[in-house]
Amino acid sequence: MEQKKFKTEVSELLHLIIHSLYSHKEIFLRELISNASDALDKLKYETLTNPEYKDLQFDPHIDISFDGNEKKKTLTISDNGIGMGHDDLANDLGTIARSGTRNFLKNLTDEQKKDSNLIGQFGVGFYSSFMVADKVEVISRRAASDEVWKWSSTGKGVFNLEESEREEQGTTIIIHLNDEGDEYANRWALDRLIKQYSDHIAYPIFLSYDQDQYDDEGKKKGSEHKREQVNSAAALWRRSKSELTTEDYNEFYKSFSYDTEDPAFYIHTQAEGVNNYTTLFYIPSKAPFDMYNADYKSGVKLYVKRVYITDDEKELLPTYLRFVRGVIDSEDLPLNVSREILQQNRVMSNIRNASVKKILSELKKVSQDNPELYTTIITEFNRPLKEGLYSDYANRDALLSLVRFKSTEVDGYTSLSQYKERMKEDQKAIYYLAGGNEETVRRSPLLQGYKKKGYEVLIMADDIDDIVVPSIGTFEEFPLKAINKSGAVDDIEEKEEKKKKEKEGKDIIKRMKEALGDRVKDVVVSTRLVDSPVAVVVDDNDMSVQMQQILKQMGQGEVPDSKPILEINLDHPMVKKVVESKDDEYVKSMSIILLDSALIHEGVMLKNPADFVNNLHQLLSK
Repeated sequence: MEQKKFKTEVSELLHLIIHSLYSHKEIFLRELISNASDALDKLKYETLTNPEYKDLQFDPHIDISFDGNEKKKTLTISDNGIGMGHDDLANDLGTIARSGTRNFLKNLTDEQKKDSNLIGQFGVGFYSSFMVADKVEVISRRAASDEVWKWSSTGKGVFNLEESEREEQGTTIIIHLNDEGDEYANRWALDRLIKQYSDHIAYPIFLSYDQDQYDDEGKKKGSEHKREQVNSAAALWRRSKSELTTEDYNEFYKSFSYDTEDPAFYIHTQAEGVNNYTTLFYIPSKAPFDMYNADYKSGVKLYVKRVYITDDEKELLPTYLRFVRGVIDSEDLPLNVSREILQQNRVMSNIRNASVKKILSELKKVSQDNPELYTTIITEFNRPLKEGLYSDYANRDALLSLVRFKSTEVDGYTSLSQYKERMKEDQKAIYYLAGGNEETVRRSPLLQGYKKKGYEVLIMADDIDDIVVPSIGTFEEFPLKAINKSGAVDDIEEKEEKKKKEKEGKDIIKRMKEALGDRVKDVVVSTRLVDSPVAVVVDDNDMSVQMQQILKQMGQGEVPDSKPILEINLDHPMVKKVVESKDDEYVKSMSIILLDSALIHEGVMLKNPADFVNNLHQLLSK
């Protein structure tokens, strides 16, 4: 017998599960049944496509039984699916095969540790059995193999592996129930849980139990062993929408998504015509924790004629819809379709395109019919939808109606259409300002002139806004203009006032340019600044300073520095002091301080913060 230690992160995870995460411990049964169903899916696929398994007698089912003996309360879940070998048991049940596990656990806040949704999304449903167990045993035989192995553990740091016996392929899980779980050694409790959580599982679930027999006088005369199918065993997505309730849809979602919360909404489509297929998509109420990981887990399962094919194909939906969960079931794809063929298959391409359009159109309906729900959705998924503006040109108009922005004029989110309705009659463009975070952007001195003019400015604080929004170009014939670009100021400047200010500032502009040298592209007099002494902008054709920072943080190699343009407010007391000074050293120090403070105001990290502090101290000492 081999004895091995759990990886550190597994031990931490088990501690969290047992003590913190699952507020509803009964869902352990749903998790184990879902795992059994997945094992049956995989073997069914192999028997249809792999010659090695063609002679295998396969009658897929899941069996559940219990022993209610006071001294030995156990619960057994068994399937005849694909099974696991020695290495599968050691690797899959002894580690968590996903990078970043330890850091994820380390960074969980106390509040997050109470959120059972997190652990479900983490894809480790098997470990939930330790909430109700003193000990768990897993006996498994891999299909087409004669070897049988038993994995066992009390969940306290180590697990054992030893040879065992099992007549057919599949897996048996024996849970030795603790005081928290002894209520599940009961026919009626198990019957209720299976019907509640797993009624839609596409394979029959049998519950075995002993039923007491009584004579005519009501005295017990023995017991009869019974084995009854508990679930309906019909693929839910194949059933008519009219016979399904919201509760049916929600429970199905929870069973395969490992989410404990109801979805925000669902989209059930049964298409007939050139391509025959069924889709059932869900929008979660909370964003998946791995949504921004490069190796995110796809949330959509592909079936062909109800035969499971894959849940690891990221091409089923575009990347920006990676938060969508659900099922695609095609009547027209071949069962042995490979990933390479899948990506080039015309049928799959048609299903994908139609699915994207359907999801976006349903999201639009929600935004119109239920704004409160849509706000919940957009709070979680606004950023990935913005990615679609950059990557999915064919659906750009639909996406433009869905994405939302913050604004200087209204609370909460607003759409481009709503902004357009509020535009002033003389307004020439849709103005926006992108930056590091919302608070920083809202404090930008560049907003002052537009507020004075009565023009609304969209606040764009997502890290990708600087990449995505310029690609939009125009919305309903109005150009989108970034107010931190030099060209946008032309729309709000009075020409006569500008000429007057330029004449007044001619001398100080020359002196400040000399003082700042190649740190700036230009120094100009501003007519849009009200309360601030200076602000930085960039030339229309240059990258914003925030965009430069983002690319550097992404490791994009050598990012060319676009030198900022410094706008100065001649009416501000600080600038007046510089104008009036005859001391070139003072002008130089003040110019550097003003430029650096303007960059800091825009959320830019200075290359040499120490130099800024030294200059400031020297200036203050004078």
